[in-house]
Amino acid sequence: MKTKLSLLALCIAGFSCTSAFAATDPVLLEQAIAKQEAELNKLKKDLAALAAQQKEQKETQDKQAEIVATTKQQNLESMFSKFSFKSYGSMNFTSDEYFENVQDTNPERRNRFDLERIVTEFGYQFTDEWDMEIEIEYEHGGTGASLEYDGFDEFGEFESEIEAGGEVIVEKAQLRYRPSDAIGVKFGSIHLPVGLSSMLHKPNQYLTVQRHRSEAAMVPAVWNEMGVGVFGELANFHYQAQVISGLNSEYFRTYDWVASGHQTRFEHVNADDLAYALRLDYGSFKQGTAVGVSYYYGNTTGNRNKSNKVEGDGTVSIATVAAAFVEGPWILRGQYMYGTLSDADAITQANKTTPGLKPGNFAQLGSKSEAFFVEAGVDLGQFTPVPITIFANIDYSNPLAEVETGTATKRYENTWTSVGVNYFPIPEIVIKAEVGLHQVAVSSIPDTNFFALGVGYQFSL
Repeated sequence: MKTKLSLLALCIAGFSCTSAFAATDPVLLEQAIAKQEAELNKLKKDLAALAAQQKEQKETQDKQAEIVATTKQQNLESMFSKFSFKSYGSMNFTSDEYFENVQDTNPERRNRFDLERIVTEFGYQFTDEWDMEIEIEYEHGGTGASLEYDGFDEFGEFESEIEAGGEVIVEKAQLRYRPSDAIGVKFGSIHLPVGLSSMLHKPNQYLTVQRHRSEAAMVPAVWNEMGVGVFGELANFHYQAQVISGLNSEYFRTYDWVASGHQTRFEHVNADDLAYALRLDYGSFKQGTAVGVSYYYGNTTGNRNKSNKVEGDGTVSIATVAAAFVEGPWILRGQYMYGTLSDADAITQANKTTPGLKPGNFAQLGSKSEAFFVEAGVDLGQFTPVPITIFANIDYSNPLAEVETGTATKRYENTWTSVGVNYFPIPEIVIKAEVGLHQVAVSSIPDTNFFALGVGYQFSL
């Protein structure tokens, strides 16, 4: 457009010049020059108007482009703001006395490294009420088939396990609907609110290098099952109620009671026997001070793959009482866990006579089991510039507190007493050291000591 106007101006100027030069009368020449100047002025105004129009159009286009870019950025930020990612993990070195089998009374010291776990958590917030969370745990560095020596299956045996040498677990895969703080619903693979390890399982949430041995000697660590649960908070009371898949008694073992009945060995989880879990806390164990109780109830023989091997329900009931006081530099936590198993002898006999069923062929199962721990710490970082917490801990477990017939062996009654430190170079990383004494309630077995180092981390995006 500008080029066309320039050519027009040149034509007009040329025509006018021609007319002006053709005129010989001064008056006519003056009129021609005036006319030429008027045409040039008009042309300048047209050009100025055109330039202003073009400038306005460009400003409009720039604003539209800016709006589009801003909208795209907002949409992108909004989309990613709905995602969340968290991770935590721990790596340990342990040095302790190792028994070849339950008859062995002369332990041998063994030193071991373990990439204990790496956990990744993915979350997505669909709406204000709906969200999902998936937690994948990589234990002991990955997966692979290998041989595991199990010295506590009576005479000791090697067993081939796909999970040994590493394991990848979808530990949690839940959808949640929470219209208010007072009530919410979650379903999928969910954590059971039984035991403190399901709530305090990150390295900075417990003081010992490894999670508490007492709880691991009774129930699955960070216990998850398929099911549905309701939860909520009312006046600082936190509650949970769940209906979930039950345990399978085919894999109950002497030394960890019903923990090995967690159905993680097969593609499908048998759900012929369901279980029920309840929990009520006052305060929050994750945030600090709290007291709480929990209860689990469920049958187990219906979930056996060979369900006709046992007459009876194999009912498991577990009750826990827990408390925590975390105020200023002081940390004090404790838990007592008590459980019963019906038809314990029938399950023991069925496991002995089930072809190919390992481990547990010689297992004596406890009809009653108990465990507790108490840990106390002082955060010296409250008094000095060094972020160190010192602690003392006692773990006790007896998965054979009572048996239905005969006499319960004391070989599985263990007490671990330890002291240690937690050092936080930055809040997201903890370096731990622990030294302790392991005692077995059998006079012929000597007390042994153990040492452990660990490093853990956690972060969230």
